[in-house]
Amino acid sequence: MSILGPNGEPQPVPSSTGEDAAPAAASAASLISETTDQNFVQDVVEPSKEVPVLVDFWAPWCGPCRQLGPMLEAAVTKAKGAVRLVKINIDENPGIAGQLRIQSIPAVIAFQNGQPVDGFMGALPESQIRDFIARLSGDVNGEEVEQLLERAEAALGQGDLGGAAQDFAAALQMDGDNMTAVAGLARVHLASGDSDQAQAILDQVPEPKKSDPAIASVRAAMELAGESGDAGDLSALQERVTNEPDSAEAHFELGRALIGSGDLDRAARHLLDSIERDREYADGAARQLLLKIFDAAGPTSDVAKSGRRRLSSILFS
Repeated sequence: MSILGPNGEPQPVPSSTGEDAAPAAASAASLISETTDQNFVQDVVEPSKEVPVLVDFWAPWCGPCRQLGPMLEAAVTKAKGAVRLVKINIDENPGIAGQLRIQSIPAVIAFQNGQPVDGFMGALPESQIRDFIARLSGDVNGEEVEQLLERAEAALGQGDLGGAAQDFAAALQMDGDNMTAVAGLARVHLASGDSDQAQAILDQVPEPKKSDPAIASVRAAMELAGESGDAGDLSALQERVTNEPDSAEAHFELGRALIGSGDLDRAARHLLDSIERDREYADGAARQLLLKIFDAAGPTSDVAKSGRRRLSSILFS
């Protein structure tokens, strides 16, 4: 078959299977290769200084390896050069696997800048393989991360701590620098009563990230948790407010108790009620505690925004 060229002469139609297609095929093939213990440095370590390299440790007798292999190759091919894949048969090449303490297969170790930086074991689902590659290559799906965070926040609000933890962790796996996800995991542990684990998560936050609003909010929440340690019985305090509606002390003590129950919205309202009745009660303790609630809830939260409006109205009326 031919077409007419600019001079009116028949011209051949470019072939998709001839020499013109060879460079594209070669390029795709270069993303996936095999190596040996002897060639590991030149096939993995050196190339990883330019692009992340995934090393697939496998063996012919390994059933899960045969399941993972095609999914891994497909995901690497779809990444279009963002990462490379190098496969190594541990039966024939046990040296590198031994050095990296590979205990079971399939195992995938990611190398970057000449060093192992991440990895996983077992045959993961395709979606998790894509997320793993996206995290390595920096190709993060921001919209998907935001959806996970929104779902996690909703679950946390409904008391579904397991669901919230799962979605916060998934978001963090996709975007390792997402401080909202880190703070979310800390808040889950705080809500479950495990303040030590929440603190451990916050302690791992790099110094430049500690001023992030989400991290600062969790720190404020942890400080706030100590404010209600000696608060009285919630039911009794509610009854006291009913009987003494004009008592600044009654509203203040109920506000403290509500902090302990996790109801920051109602806690803020009763502290505002206390301020409205006596701004200077206990040297302004209600106002100081209220500001901590605003920090813990976050500056853009409804609790903080509506609370600040009412506080301004009380103080400047």
